[in-house]
Amino acid sequence: MLTFDKEYFNLGYLDSLSYKDTFIHRLDPRIKLILSFIFIITVVSFPKYEISGLFPFFLFPVLLSSLGDIPLKLIAKKILVVSPFALFVGIFNPLLDTKVMYNIGGILISGGWVSFFSVIIKFFLTIGAALLLIATSSFPGICYSLQKIGIPEIFVSQLLFLYRYIFVLMEETMKIVRARNMRSFEKNGLGVKVFINLIGILFIRTLERSEQIYQSMLSRGFKGRIETIKEYRISRADIFFAAITLTAFYLLRKYNLTWIFGNLIKGVM
Repeated sequence: MLTFDKEYFNLGYLDSLSYKDTFIHRLDPRIKLILSFIFIITVVSFPKYEISGLFPFFLFPVLLSSLGDIPLKLIAKKILVVSPFALFVGIFNPLLDTKVMYNIGGILISGGWVSFFSVIIKFFLTIGAALLLIATSSFPGICYSLQKIGIPEIFVSQLLFLYRYIFVLMEETMKIVRARNMRSFEKNGLGVKVFINLIGILFIRTLERSEQIYQSMLSRGFKGRIETIKEYRISRADIFFAAITLTAFYLLRKYNLTWIFGNLIKGVM
């Protein structure tokens, strides 16, 4: 079983991958944000009974993972952690939609099962694209991109602070958990009463830390706008990559490559 410390360090591991130096990492984060958004919209736009047309879209996350040196196994694990949400959304489809759509070798497949698997595939594609965006752009880079494309600065700042200080909160929690384990040898002190006391201590420490952070930000001249040391510029490579990717999205959305290749193989056989 994973310990609390391992979970804490695993939380920031995805963001640490964003500081690699690969072709994908060097692309402007605004380009990657827009492409990921268009990718998600394109995937979601497929009809609820469409499955075969979605499979070619796995090329996009695989390409980002390969060129960005991001372990696909890591992305798959993180998707599986939140996969129960997708299962909950689509699990009732087979019960509500019982109309038979396919008969494969005597096995009747209803429209509910088809739409259920469509939901699962869309979930894997969209969440995978979002995770790869963070792993290749960093969360501050994404917030910078949101600010540059016109999202209100107060919203972007709140989003960045929420992400950044999750780690501060986790650090305080880790200190409390370690202190409890040292005093209880990880056996005693696990009751509800102790848990409530720990939550109270964490709340007080959070208030104290937030006040310190706020005063530190004011003393450094923070005025509600995100400032970055690194300057981002859209280069020809960014435009070329975006043009090729958008063309691929259009072709994959318009033409069902799975059926095309299937018919070609069937014709050859």
